[in-house]
Amino acid sequence: MSEPRRDSGQAIVLITGIQASGKSTVAQALAERLPRSVHVRGDLFRRQVVNGRADMTPPPSDEALAQLRLRHRLTAQTADAYFEAGFTVVAQDVILGEQLPETVSLIRNRPLLLVVLAPSPEAVTAREASRPKTAYSDWTVESLDAELRVRTPRIGLWLDTSDQSAAETVDEILFRAWTEASL
Repeated sequence: MSEPRRDSGQAIVLITGIQASGKSTVAQALAERLPRSVHVRGDLFRRQVVNGRADMTPPPSDEALAQLRLRHRLTAQTADAYFEAGFTVVAQDVILGEQLPETVSLIRNRPLLLVVLAPSPEAVTAREASRPKTAYSDWTVESLDAELRVRTPRIGLWLDTSDQSAAETVDEILFRAWTEASL
């Protein structure tokens, strides 16, 4: 791969993938390499609910789905607000299946670059085992991976990051996203 693009212009970069695919690490590292940037963590909106939170469990309840849509709507609104203030936004969350095009449609500003981190289930399992936190309790790596690969529309730039470090993934995003991930 050639030298990564360094001045790619202001954009909203939406990063998704299953749990333990590297979204938070890659998003933070990407934001640190971009001028005037912000990292929006969609999961923060879920964690802000003090009482009455309905977590996503298989099968998800109607309330869990409603709160998930709220979380994605808040992520989109926050990304738009930062973008309109002149920031390049790197937003990340688990956004799979029909939720992906719905969330993309909520983001008003362009360019919008969608990056889907799609490491192998084996790589995700290894990453999960090496993390201090546990992302998988109700769901399995295989069930979320199937949701990603079978039910998520193939839009944006999909990256198999199984054998990449976070820095290598950021290099690939900087090199390819502004030309291949635009929606």
